[in-house]
Amino acid sequence: MRDLIVTENITLDGVIDATEGWFNVANDPDIDQTDLIETLREHTEAADGLLLGRVTFEQMRGYWPHQSDDPSGVSDYLNRVSKYVVSSTMQDPAWENTTILNGPLNDEIQALKSQPGKDIVTTGSIKLVHALINADLVDEYRLFVYPTVLGQGERLFPNATRIPKLHLAETRPFRSGITLLRYRPKTP
Repeated sequence: MRDLIVTENITLDGVIDATEGWFNVANDPDIDQTDLIETLREHTEAADGLLLGRVTFEQMRGYWPHQSDDPSGVSDYLNRVSKYVVSSTMQDPAWENTTILNGPLNDEIQALKSQPGKDIVTTGSIKLVHALINADLVDEYRLFVYPTVLGQGERLFPNATRIPKLHLAETRPFRSGITLLRYRPKTP
């Protein structure tokens, strides 16, 4: 059984909405990012599926396939990984290795998880992630916590009654001030 992993960049106060441009810490050329980049490579090597909502998929499709000078390897990874986009309206994904999922979410995700392979990762895709959390389909949360407080914006857990009981699997600080927190739902 494959794991479904939610990977999010998140502020100290739980905001995952990136519209305020708080990602700047990771883009600072004066900070050595090699430790963070190595961790991201570890995560991509452990995953062969990327699950996205339609809006995030369209944003990524409009940017990543056109990057020719990407030393991080993200562009190559995104072009070759199996991509799954949840959409009831999309007809043609127009990005190689993409499958449109338009059936009931629980059925589609359970079918993906039951296939042989590596991890399936979802990132961004706020509405989709909320639906996955509400359906208890998430096997792990990888939260890249930025040393930033916004006070407003879309949060990972907007409804405190649906937060699963979690246990901390890993804490990894980076030179940039970002910290990776990995959580897995507690099993009964």
